[in-house]
Amino acid sequence: MTIQEHISLKELTTLNIGGTARYFCVIDSVEELKETVLFAKKKHLPFFVLGGGSNLLISEGEIKAVIIKNEIKGVEWREEGESVVVTAAAGESWDALVEEAVGRGLWGIENLSGIPGTVGAAPVQNIGAYGAELADTLELVDVFDTTTGAARTLTASDCASGYRESIFKRPEGKHYIITCVALRLQKNGAPNLAYKDLAKYFAEAKTTPTLAEIQCAVLAIRARKFPDLALFGTAGSFFKNPIIPRRQFNELKKKFPELPGFPLGEEMKIPLAWILDNLCKMKGARTGAIGLFPNQPIVLVNFGGASAAEVSAFAHEVSQCVKEKTGIAIEWEVQHLR
Repeated sequence: MTIQEHISLKELTTLNIGGTARYFCVIDSVEELKETVLFAKKKHLPFFVLGGGSNLLISEGEIKAVIIKNEIKGVEWREEGESVVVTAAAGESWDALVEEAVGRGLWGIENLSGIPGTVGAAPVQNIGAYGAELADTLELVDVFDTTTGAARTLTASDCASGYRESIFKRPEGKHYIITCVALRLQKNGAPNLAYKDLAKYFAEAKTTPTLAEIQCAVLAIRARKFPDLALFGTAGSFFKNPIIPRRQFNELKKKFPELPGFPLGEEMKIPLAWILDNLCKMKGARTGAIGLFPNQPIVLVNFGGASAAEVSAFAHEVSQCVKEKTGIAIEWEVQHLR
């Protein structure tokens, strides 16, 4: 294990933005993780675990912290009757795991194809797409408790997963570093085609789509909605879709009759893209090197050379428009490291 100094972080994020780490370390075992956390404590510096850098905005200048690049690897598949529990280390590629699950004929995470990042980041965000969430298959999460220095296993219930939310994003769970994730997948599952884009894709199909066909459909839909990471910098969906009380939604519906909404218990989730497109007229809006992707306006794009300050200013402009039009205060999905 080597701890480096003054390492550029820009190339380690999909937004292609960021300064330098005061200290930087690549770890490939839990023991190395423990050593690095201890080093940070001795230096009286905060630490931050970096996975694929796909949901992250890093400010310019020196980040006065110990940045830990998690590359702990390993995947195990264990059969349990009609299901298979896959246990994957935090540094594994999420999309590679989905690819292998589909190849093995296992159902449960096929709708989450094409999402960049690592396995360890998936429970933090409770990643979701096309009518599925990680929480649907989550079994256990192994963590390193940085306050006690001990390993611990959390159940799916312990993780308190919600819409792009979990215990790992709240004060009571921020001292946990995820080292391993276990998912329960099914040998004989059923297609989840409730999401409108998937329903439309298979509307004329005469037979039930296979796992591979669903994966191909998801990847095709994502290719239309998200910019190519090889060409542009992006962190994917920059904002969360707002969730508001039904009463507030009903009031907005009177004002904007075509406003879509999806029930979540006593609340309603509103597609932010619809607001940005129809009310704010910001679909494809651009200021300098930063803008909203024309095919999916909740995605911010770095067209080349944008700074973190420019991203923040543009995101604030988007938030202000939504607030003025609807009274809704939207939240970032992307984490900001300064």
